[in-house]
Amino acid sequence: MQYDNGGELLVAHLESLGIDTVFGIVSVHNLPLVEVVDRHLRFVPVRHEATAVNAADGYGRARGSIGCALTSTGTGAGNAAGSLIEALSAGTAVLHVTGQVESQYLGSGRGFIHETKDQLGMLSAVSTYAATVTSARDAGRVLREASAAALATPGGPASVEWPIDLQYAAQKDAGEAVLSGEAPSPDAAELAAVQALLAKSRRPLIWAGGGARHARAELAALLEATGAGLLSSNSGRGSVPEDYPLVIGNFGTNPAVRALLADADVLVTIGTHFRSNETADYNLKLPEAHIQIDADAAALGRVYPVRHALHAEAAAVLPALTGAAVRADADWSARVSAVRDEVRAALHDDIGPQAALCDALAAALPRGAVVARDVTIPSSSWGNRLLPIHDPRANVFPRGGGIGQGLGMGIGAALARPDEPTVVIAGDGGLAVHFGELLTVAQERPRLTLIVFNDGGYGVLRNMQDKYGERRSGVDLFTPDFGPLAAACALPYARIAAPEEAAPVLEAALASDGPTLVEVDLTALGPMKNPFTPPVKIPTA
Repeated sequence: MQYDNGGELLVAHLESLGIDTVFGIVSVHNLPLVEVVDRHLRFVPVRHEATAVNAADGYGRARGSIGCALTSTGTGAGNAAGSLIEALSAGTAVLHVTGQVESQYLGSGRGFIHETKDQLGMLSAVSTYAATVTSARDAGRVLREASAAALATPGGPASVEWPIDLQYAAQKDAGEAVLSGEAPSPDAAELAAVQALLAKSRRPLIWAGGGARHARAELAALLEATGAGLLSSNSGRGSVPEDYPLVIGNFGTNPAVRALLADADVLVTIGTHFRSNETADYNLKLPEAHIQIDADAAALGRVYPVRHALHAEAAAVLPALTGAAVRADADWSARVSAVRDEVRAALHDDIGPQAALCDALAAALPRGAVVARDVTIPSSSWGNRLLPIHDPRANVFPRGGGIGQGLGMGIGAALARPDEPTVVIAGDGGLAVHFGELLTVAQERPRLTLIVFNDGGYGVLRNMQDKYGERRSGVDLFTPDFGPLAAACALPYARIAAPEEAAPVLEAALASDGPTLVEVDLTALGPMKNPFTPPVKIPTA
């Protein structure tokens, strides 16, 4: 195939991936790409390159596929790096196409406009794949290789730097296919041992990580066949709808769940990283009879000892487990359901007046609608646990823990699924990182409800300093008046200052066919019963 320029080639490739919306910032070093994308697809001009990647990430997560971000050279590519780290941490598929200086000056170090030292090295450090387009004949191959790497297991962002002269050049694409690796296959003896172990188990538990989201039907069948309790990491939420009575969810470190783990006779873990904040800094104890399934061989036994390691895609191996498993003892399944109810009731009570917001969202959101959650107290305390998730594509949050990325992810998710509402849960401190994206929301008018929990600063760190220190440092911030701020951005605005206001305000916002900024005045609403602090170690005398 021949194309007039790189933009035409890029659009053809994006259409082959099913991508209809691209996020980025136009520049002298990506102009031919942006112009053609804007002519044939939807180009969303975000206000910061980090948001371009976050939005592409959220778009891909909400669709269960891949998103695309376009950025510029040097500083522009560097601005994108933090969000590439998030996609790398989460293993989510993003195609990041960035500009580069003219190929004749590449690597010359002469200070050509936008040039930076070793841009490819920087991108390689924060991407699962990074490459340079070196001729007008290899751009198509590079784009296909990058997309395949992003979509493979364990996946992540793939970055392509494209010199500007080669973007303008006519492209000739040979269309060579990208060779895919063979799917991993579990050791037959290990699989037989696992089947024998499950055939004797009467107190089983399953832990679903992000790798389980690609095996939803198979996991549900195993759960139904065994009557096992299902724990999840934050990434695995929604792999089985969380209103299923055996789904305990993201409560692994809760004392009642620890007791279940202590009494279980087998634990099957599926595609999880056992992150520090979900295992009490790895102090959570797992059963000795631990079966780990992961398509990434490096993950097997990396954090916890494993009795049986199955190197396989979950969807491929779970049916063999289901066929061998027997039903758990009835009193075990009953105990699982009781623990599920216990941990939810306790958390609902613990968050005090914020429970009204959780309840209102659960009631008003369509089943499976996206809830994008920035790193903030409401997300960490109840959004990541109590607010029900029924579809992994609805579960959008910064898995690497970086603050300020939620709005960008929400914008991408809302434009990926324009026919249903998207909610973003953010704090005033996190939102301030990318206030400029309120202008993107105002311009694009997605069906997005932005809920800003305003406590005048970084509440999580404030609580830590109040608990462990003698003074506050850097946590109390000037916060704008959100009503006039919303008006300046032509955004509808509402305020919640009491629990009884949550349901009517959120119902109206979610019913809207456009954006709304909802401020939750946490001072007026009142405190949680216990101030939330993150599960990190603080040395004390």
